[in-house]
Amino acid sequence: RAAMKSLRFISAEAFVSNAEFARKSLGGVAHNLFPLLFKASYLLEQGEVIHDLVENWPLVDFNMGKLLGTTVDYQEDLSHRTCSVCLESCLTGLRDYVLNHPSPYVKRLKVVDLTGIKDVEVQFCECKKTMGRWARTEMLSKLCLELLVYLQQTQCNPGTFEISIDVLIDLFVTERNYELVVQALLKKRYCPLKICCVAFRSDNLALQKFFYIIKLTDPTLLRKLEIVHNVRLEMEHLEILFNSIHFPLLMSLTLPARTFNVRRFTATDERMLTNIGEKMSEMTQLTELSMSFSILTGRIQKLLSPLKTPLKMLDVSNCSLNRADMAYLANSFHANHLEALDLSGHNIPDLYPSIFFKLLSHSSSVLRSLTLEDCNIQDTHVSMLILGLSPCQKLQEFKFLGNPLSSQALKHLFTFLCELPMLKNVEFPVPRDCYPNGITYPIDDASLCGFDQQKYESVAADLNLILLQANREDVKASTPLFGSYDAAVQETNNELGAYLIKSFKETLEKFTTSLNKMS
Repeated sequence: RAAMKSLRFISAEAFVSNAEFARKSLGGVAHNLFPLLFKASYLLEQGEVIHDLVENWPLVDFNMGKLLGTTVDYQEDLSHRTCSVCLESCLTGLRDYVLNHPSPYVKRLKVVDLTGIKDVEVQFCECKKTMGRWARTEMLSKLCLELLVYLQQTQCNPGTFEISIDVLIDLFVTERNYELVVQALLKKRYCPLKICCVAFRSDNLALQKFFYIIKLTDPTLLRKLEIVHNVRLEMEHLEILFNSIHFPLLMSLTLPARTFNVRRFTATDERMLTNIGEKMSEMTQLTELSMSFSILTGRIQKLLSPLKTPLKMLDVSNCSLNRADMAYLANSFHANHLEALDLSGHNIPDLYPSIFFKLLSHSSSVLRSLTLEDCNIQDTHVSMLILGLSPCQKLQEFKFLGNPLSSQALKHLFTFLCELPMLKNVEFPVPRDCYPNGITYPIDDASLCGFDQQKYESVAADLNLILLQANREDVKASTPLFGSYDAAVQETNNELGAYLIKSFKETLEKFTTSLNKMS
């Protein structure tokens, strides 16, 4: 359903739709109309008008999230449109704001906030070309360096060097853009546009480079740190990181797979784990923690009990948690505050059903997102699951891919899910009866696509009909076979693939060398 537009917004659209006229007329536009014209230009993808609006921005701040979000004149949120034409025009307009203004002394802009831009799977912009987080990182770094070169080579108004604008951004650094970003951060103090890193994500990066660049970002400002794919961070490195760098404002921490492995624990490792827990307790803002695919059996309490602030988001998927870990979570002060919980990869029905339901009941008043993928939930467990989910009236998202459920059990579950008033997104498994007899769970990648497509589509249609008949068209139900969409992976998948092939080649070479030595 299309959002209503005010008369003011319709007029703004008419004004910016003629780019040549709009650009000539900007000098006579009242300052308080710039935000309105910006959103209208963004909706119509009028790149040249966007550029000129930013180049002549008359206000103290420029906040993309607020400008594109829900406004009185047009309630539709455009912050998830990462349109390449629009974003490139914004950034070049920002560069030209520094360079081309006739009188730098009347410049008021102090803060540009680019952190409100959301990367999503489906784009609604006409050009269909996106500028993701990695590309925004690269372009802003390039512009800052180009700006410095230009200012050094050209006779500029002395006032230009007095301009200082903080540009808040979520940086995304990989091997491919590392050198560029490092140069931009090293020269930050000389550049009128100051890169201020609020969130930092690192993929495909050597550990040494990660340690170097994270210090350049000014970690005291960092609110979110994501160390995700192909950064070989292990527990000893994490201890060094926390001992050498303070993150006083950090709210969200994502660690790569296999950061922890308690199967080979020594006394030194125990000491290290204790130290990491204590260092995390100094991060008084930390409320989101993701450490999937680590082996943490029996050590969750040691890691989480020192925290002074309750966690709102916890991802311990595929962490080999035992009964004691689950009991700690269910009884800890975190349980009553958990808004998002991922326990995928644990055999909940067999190992600790009653403790899991206790955890669910403690978090039910605030829980918004629950992920239980590959948890061995079978038809016989559905009634119990419904009982456990019933108090979770704020649940917006429920993901349970990879569980051996029949189409009949899924229909039973969907009938109940219609009753959760806030639910918006459901990710459900391919029904067990769509696979050949004898399929074993968890299903390996080779067999994942070997199901009866026609039968699956028929069941999916039945499930959507259940939603439709309950007037729940607002719920999106899907089966993303290879996991949920990750904008960052999507944007850098070529580099990720190349890195994996390189790692595989190195492993094979080491293996061959070892064999040759043996023979």
